[in-house]
Amino acid sequence: MAYVVSSLTDYVKENNFPLLSASVFGAKSAGLMTVQSGIKSSSTINIMDTAVAFQADGCSRTASGNTTFTQREITVGAIAIHQDFCPKDLNAKYTQTQLRAGSKDDAMPFEAEFTGLISSKIAATLETAIWKGDTGSGDANLNKFDGLIKLIDAASGVVDGNTGSTTAITAANAVAIVDGVYASIPVSILAEDDVRIFMGVDAFRLYTTALKNANLFHYSADAQDFEIIVPGTNVRVVAVNGLNGSNRIFAMRLSNMYLGVDLESEEEDFDMWYSADDRVVKFSTAFKYGVQVAFPSEIVEYTNA
Repeated sequence: MAYVVSSLTDYVKENNFPLLSASVFGAKSAGLMTVQSGIKSSSTINIMDTAVAFQADGCSRTASGNTTFTQREITVGAIAIHQDFCPKDLNAKYTQTQLRAGSKDDAMPFEAEFTGLISSKIAATLETAIWKGDTGSGDANLNKFDGLIKLIDAASGVVDGNTGSTTAITAANAVAIVDGVYASIPVSILAEDDVRIFMGVDAFRLYTTALKNANLFHYSADAQDFEIIVPGTNVRVVAVNGLNGSNRIFAMRLSNMYLGVDLESEEEDFDMWYSADDRVVKFSTAFKYGVQVAFPSEIVEYTNA
């Protein structure tokens, strides 16, 4: 069964409810991406581009320039979570105060707290998989779909942002590394208002510490919601937990990042019921998830050597 109560002493009055959930991080990256729904297994991001050729105006015309259609495939992984709970496991512990009177035990106590917690845990796990997912991984939480790191590494035309230091990101070199990534962003997209530089929260802390130590009194070095403008630029640095521990930095447009699902917010749709046959409360949820980028040539990546 899913309840593990062996570490708890037998019941002594501890009416400290509601239960306090552990602090978890949400899927921040998913909220920034373009959602493409209705995908059962795989679909395409359909891209159209055209070339414009100016000509001298006159009494004749000559056609010039091609319109090109290309595609990038987005593949989703089918993900499910199943848990069973025997409410009777809670009878001898402080949790008995949340059980209904009688011995039927056919309901899930603190259901709202549980569903809120598991929703947050799913979001946290997806945040990591969005970046670090790898179908070849031995980690069950990462091998359902390929994440952005693997997809970008495999794509051709990605811009190398390793212009300076390629050692581990520290407070001593963080500013130079971010400046190098910024300098590598193609000028064709630099003026767009959705250009972002992504890094882990761990690297972001080092970067903001470096900015503070640099005493850049001409610019604001104040971060809000783990985001900060690169001093003297229009580009925002965004910290995401999915890149923690990676020593990777990526610059790209938000409109270049795609999230594939079957049904939007399907990961928030839970089923919970009492099974009289098994005498347990059952929980299940299932959803599809995958990511992709549309224009690899508009992406800058920094890799720790």
